[in-house]
Amino acid sequence: MDTDSVRLFVLSAEKLNISAAGRELGMAPAVASARLAKLERTLGANLLRRSTRKVSLSLDGADFLPFAKEMIAQEDAALAALGMVKPSVSGTLRFAAPSTFAQSYIAPVLPKFLSQYPDITLDLRLSDTEFDLIEGSFDLALRNVAISDSSLKGRKLADDVRVLCASAAYLAEHGHLERPVDLAEHRLIAFKDFSTKGLVNVTGQKAQFDPKAAQARLLCDDGQSQKIATMAGAGVSINSMWSVHAELAKGDLVRVLPDYRLDQQTALWLVYPKSNVLTAKVRVFIDFLLDEVGATLPRFDEWRVAQANRN
Repeated sequence: MDTDSVRLFVLSAEKLNISAAGRELGMAPAVASARLAKLERTLGANLLRRSTRKVSLSLDGADFLPFAKEMIAQEDAALAALGMVKPSVSGTLRFAAPSTFAQSYIAPVLPKFLSQYPDITLDLRLSDTEFDLIEGSFDLALRNVAISDSSLKGRKLADDVRVLCASAAYLAEHGHLERPVDLAEHRLIAFKDFSTKGLVNVTGQKAQFDPKAAQARLLCDDGQSQKIATMAGAGVSINSMWSVHAELAKGDLVRVLPDYRLDQQTALWLVYPKSNVLTAKVRVFIDFLLDEVGATLPRFDEWRVAQANRN
């Protein structure tokens, strides 16, 4: 299979413009159209739907695209290993991340990345709903979980310590909690799931918390909205320290059961499909996020020391 034609298809799919993709590869529009038509005849499938006004991916094209990207990445990596070419840092990078984290930490540094890499276009999907990397043809995603999917590889961006929070006004009205069992008597702002949560305190003592036993009258699938509702006095919620450390320091939120945190082995991971070669554009974006975001996030131990000194 002609990999130049496969490369042309990938660029055409990213740009949704065959002529523009051809020009980037040094092909006249007529030559680019002819190369794609030949590739489609070779594969026996229509990869792109063409009209006088626009180009779009066909169903077969959407299925073929991740494999086409892999073929190009493999070719570039093989040539680079032989010292025959220097991998170019260009193209469109599809990246998925939780909206709450992205708004606070990723969006503010994107201008710096785009300035450093003017030939990369970022296609962001920001939502607290988790996307399927392979089906969505994503190059990279940020997830705040423990990696359990055997089809994924990843780099750890930062720890993800989760704690219980409420507003001072809520606690003044409903009472402070002394033990984990007291959670069953309070209002809970529930996020995503109702699975039993393990808690661990500073001495290593463990406890269990069943969200189904609490008064969960507010269910929320957006982390930022959950934090705002907690600050407004709607109840007790579970939050990542990276999300609430500033509000805790200012007193807008108060730690509930301050000696406890969730007993989970979660972290912020930059993940990508295991089958993918780590292309130059993905590698530089990972390195950038590690330097600009991961290195600047407050660590839980540092926050505890700062808070102790402040008190």
